[in-house]
Amino acid sequence: MRLHRNLVFTVIDSLMAIFNEGAYADKMVAQALKKDKRWGSHDRKFVAETIYEIVRWKRLYTEIAEVKEPFTRDDVWRIFAVWAVLRGIKLPDWKYFEATPTRKIKGRFDELTKIRKFKEAIPDWMDELGLKELGKEVWEKELAAQNEQAKVILRVNTLKTTKEKVRSILMDHNIETEYLKDQPDALVLKERANVFLIPAFKEGLYEVQDASSQLVAYFLDVKPGMRVVDTCAGAGGKTLHLASLMENKGQLIAMDIYESKLKQLKIRAKRNGVFNAEFRVIDSTKVIKKIHEKADRVLIDAPCSGLGVLKRNPDSKWKLQPEFIENIKKVQEEVLHNYSKIVKPGGKLVYATCSILPSENQEQVQKFLKTEEGKKFKLVKDKNVFAHQSGFDGFYMALMEKNS
Repeated sequence: MRLHRNLVFTVIDSLMAIFNEGAYADKMVAQALKKDKRWGSHDRKFVAETIYEIVRWKRLYTEIAEVKEPFTRDDVWRIFAVWAVLRGIKLPDWKYFEATPTRKIKGRFDELTKIRKFKEAIPDWMDELGLKELGKEVWEKELAAQNEQAKVILRVNTLKTTKEKVRSILMDHNIETEYLKDQPDALVLKERANVFLIPAFKEGLYEVQDASSQLVAYFLDVKPGMRVVDTCAGAGGKTLHLASLMENKGQLIAMDIYESKLKQLKIRAKRNGVFNAEFRVIDSTKVIKKIHEKADRVLIDAPCSGLGVLKRNPDSKWKLQPEFIENIKKVQEEVLHNYSKIVKPGGKLVYATCSILPSENQEQVQKFLKTEEGKKFKLVKDKNVFAHQSGFDGFYMALMEKNS
């Protein structure tokens, strides 16, 4: 592979913003890809994948490069050189690569990859937490799986089309997909591609949604004609899936504390042809009290550490702090206690997270079931989805039924 100056400079600029200014990797990648309209798909792929890869392996590469935060521009060039050498890329004779110690880099790599926190590029506290909660065998397998590149998964919008039709449309754009066993609405791309530029996306025929995330709407067991509430809807991937499973019949209430997210969801819902949804901002306790015991189904897609989706958001490894996880557990307890009151007698509730930690998952559910409100529910079933077993995101979901 030959390195091109303008592409590498874009990568360096993006990494400076991510590492030193706390910018989000996905936002910086999106910004970087708009830099030059003349770039072809290979150029764009190089920029996006290189940024993500260096962010993912930051701890290992910085240790080999012997640089410490905050990074100077020269430091970031050294980190880039480590990435290139380990990828077997011949370094051009640019001043930034003068005196790059190729043999030393390879030797340090062999040495450091015997130590898990460097091998899997993870902060000490996160490594200790995962080890404590999951045990060595599961944690090591999960870490390795979370360091793989995430696949692109589509969810076909059955309100407008079929899986076969979408597959055929993508084929016309030279994008090959595969079906996923036991996932009726999912298509997996054989190779990464920008599926947002295709007219079919703008027509609302599909959304990008991980396979594990798609399991949640099914778990809630919705039927057309029901009243369903998605309490932490966010930008609404699961809301849209619920609407399609309800066949646009019944009432779907999407709620969130952030009005900006619900505005995005409204736009997506219109594109998807969803018209049984309404959007409510949780700006006071009254909003929840109004619908106490009124819903057939309630989804609590709770805020969480996101430790199940590190392959998709590698920079969160470096942004997350231990105190955030302790605080988010309190939030999970509160939303489970408050939003479970929306379920009517005989109705069902799903508590879900994109975390793999038992303390955010099973333990939260067990704690809830022992509370005064929780005693009205019984656990029907729950499911742990690990990346090392599924190949997709790590997730947890628990289905509970309220006594009649």
